Formats: sequence, structure tokens, C-alpha cells
Amino acid sequence: MRGEPSCPRCAGRVRAPGLFSDTWQCDTHGAVHPMQPVLPPSVEALGVAVARSEVPVWLPWPLPVSWLYTGIAHAGDDLSGARATAVACSGPAPLGGFGELVLVAEELGVGLGARYAGLKGPDPGEAIALDRPADTKLLAAGRPTPMWHVQGAPDDRAVYVGEARGLWIWAIAWPEQSALLMYDELVLTDLRDAGAELELLPCGALSPRLLG
Repeated sequence: MRGEPSCPRCAGRVRAPGLFSDTWQCDTHGAVHPMQPVLPPSVEALGVAVARSEVPVWLPWPLPVSWLYTGIAHAGDDLSGARATAVACSGPAPLGGFGELVLVAEELGVGLGARYAGLKGPDPGEAIALDRPADTKLLAAGRPTPMWHVQGAPDDRAVYVGEARGLWIWAIAWPEQSALLMYDELVLTDLRDAGAELELLPCGALSPRLLG
């Protein structure tokens, strides 16, 4: 059975627009873009999500060796389209064991990235400090993108945030040591531009990180 939309910031229940409000409402966070139920990863489901997204759908492409695409989550409704996307992939961690990476693109104030980062959010706040150099860079849709390491995240993960195409871009890695991927010339593609290459994407089991 398909689940119900939820708050992108706290996963709580949301109320649909109605007589007294023209926006989705969370009792804690007020007006929100509703997070839609997460579906098992497949090329078909990914294609549908990509087609309705108003923000980038970032994925390392090509994927690191032996890594798999493991799901997508998005926040937004049928009228507004997706205003935030979170794409998961997983595979061998740089220092051994199993690693996972979730990449979030979102508009200001949505809060989905902060949720996966384990922060109060909704936005990075002082994490992006223009008075200090970025901690690393990645290539997003062909453009060098500075990324800052976010302090105060839970110990089980590493969080980086930057700006690409005028929107927040978050990279959250589990376990923390998997963030070494961020220092290995990571190249991201916006899957809205991928076209037929989407059909070549190797899929794994749904990442539980997207359900957190």
C-alpha cells in the first residue's frame, strides 16, 4: 500500500490544502512541501521522479566501481513538482566495508537535506562561511562546486553542503569515513539531462537511509 505524504523536516503527518489553507501544513513546521512516500528503486520509478522534478537530481555518474543506485525521495506535490530530491547510492567504502551516500538538491527552506544530515535546519546556516575556504570540491553538471564540511552532525555520518545551480546541494555519507569519496574528484550528473543513459543505471535494494 502506498504511504501518505509527510513533513520533509520531521517526517510528521501533514494536512493537505483545504478550506483554510492553500498549502500543505505540518503541526510543527507550518507550510511545507510534502515529502512523498519512498518507492523501491527501479529505472522506471526514477524516470517518473526525474520527469516531475523542478530541481536537479544529482547522482555520481559514472558510479564508483561496484556501487549501485538505491533509491530516490522527493518533496513536492503534483501541482508544484519536486522542490527537493534525495538520491541514494551504496557500495564498497574507500576504507573497506559498506558505504552509503545521499545527495540532496533543494530550494531554500525545504529542510530535506538537514533532515538526512541530522541537523535542526532547515538550511545550512553558518555552515557555509564565505570567510574560510571550502573543504573540498566536486564537479556538478560540469561546474566546479565548493563544498563545506558541516559541524555538529551525528557521529555516524559526514555532511557536506554547497550551492549548485542556485540551489542547496547536500552530500551525506555513512559511515563518516565514506566521506573520502568527496575528495576523489566526484563527478555528479543531473539525471534530468541523462536521457537514455538512465536505462543503464544499476539498481540495488532500497536504502534505509531514505526512510530515516
